[in-house]
Amino acid sequence: MSKKYFGTDGIRGRVGEYPITPDFMLKLGWAAGMAFRKMGACKVLVGKDTRISGYMFESALEAGLTSAGADVMLLGPMPTPAIAYLSRTFQAEAGIVISASHNPHDDNGIKFFSGKGTKLPDELELMIEELLDTPMTVVESSKIGKVSRINDASGRYIEFCKSSVPTGTSFSGLKIVIDCAHGATYKVAPSVFRELGAEVVVLSAQPNGLNINDNCGSTHMGQLQAAVLAEHADLGIAFDGDGDRVLMVDHTGAIVDGDELLFIIARDLHERGKLQGGVVGTLMSNLGLELALAELSIPFIRANVGDRYVIAELLERNWLVGGENSGHIVCFNHTTTGDAIIAALQVLMALKTRNEGLAQSRQALRKCPQVLINVRFGGGDNPLEHPAVKEASARVTQAMAGRGRVLLRKSGTEPLVRVMVEGEDETQVRSYAEELAKLVTEVSA
Repeated sequence: MSKKYFGTDGIRGRVGEYPITPDFMLKLGWAAGMAFRKMGACKVLVGKDTRISGYMFESALEAGLTSAGADVMLLGPMPTPAIAYLSRTFQAEAGIVISASHNPHDDNGIKFFSGKGTKLPDELELMIEELLDTPMTVVESSKIGKVSRINDASGRYIEFCKSSVPTGTSFSGLKIVIDCAHGATYKVAPSVFRELGAEVVVLSAQPNGLNINDNCGSTHMGQLQAAVLAEHADLGIAFDGDGDRVLMVDHTGAIVDGDELLFIIARDLHERGKLQGGVVGTLMSNLGLELALAELSIPFIRANVGDRYVIAELLERNWLVGGENSGHIVCFNHTTTGDAIIAALQVLMALKTRNEGLAQSRQALRKCPQVLINVRFGGGDNPLEHPAVKEASARVTQAMAGRGRVLLRKSGTEPLVRVMVEGEDETQVRSYAEELAKLVTEVSA
């Protein structure tokens, strides 16, 4: 069955436009509460990022959940992976995150975690969607859910992050610039790295509800690059608004993307005999990652774009490490979902083990030129099914004669078509990408 509301990463859209409205969130809370209650006594954790609409949707979800008889524990602003972790430690039936991740403040959304800290199974999402189409009821007064607040949530999560590196680990002597995107990591991330001994310079940690991801964080790296150079720092770390993506900057100011970070983590585990299988990337992973892993005899497979698909492949193969070039990195040896702080710590441990700087450690991965162009479309017919687009894609693929690849796909979270071309010659790759993007724009008009 196709889903009406749930996308690849929960439910997301523009605030005030259906379904990202208070009345829908009230009904969603009720439907989720009814679905979770089928598993018995129901306790649900609710966390959020720092965007201003989070207060409104938190209240609506709280009312809906309690009306279905679910007890609610409020976490306040916390990184998305913290809700996954705390859902396990509090033995809740589920965790809910109010966030639109890397999107601007006028978007918002809802993500769900199971009580095991994993994405909800499809059958549970479908059950919630079916309940959304039924009349809302309220349990009898004596069974209405209670609401409480977890006041030590930040401290619990900070200790969890620190536990992902060996006891006694110290990053003393390391100077780091951290960009918190005015988002959910603004409190916990600086504490984690400082408590492990690093000298930390903090950027974009003054959220006002409107500035999340605004010219900062992992989607806008310029501020971090400049700060690393100005501070003569060893490296910089950029988080996205909800703390499940991480990118870095080396001491020269060069951006280090998710493919490179994933390689550094996987190589370190491999060298220590702890990798367990191979690495999962996505259709967007650079060909250079695949080649660099092959040189180490590390298996590599590609999943569809989206961390839920990476996680599904890891679970199916019982592998530990996977991720996306956008910075979603999953370390199953430490947690159950993509966690930006934990991934960053694993990179720092790998650098410490090899006694290398980030600039040196990334050199074993030689990325192939890859050009990605986002084309906005207004709905209607899928431009990727247009005969002219299919013909052009096949022609470009054939022209590269096995020494490059073309990927055209619709975004799962925004009305965009992503046009990606990868190959050996950057000029040729860019020309092909621009040609295909222009064609997609024309057939979308």
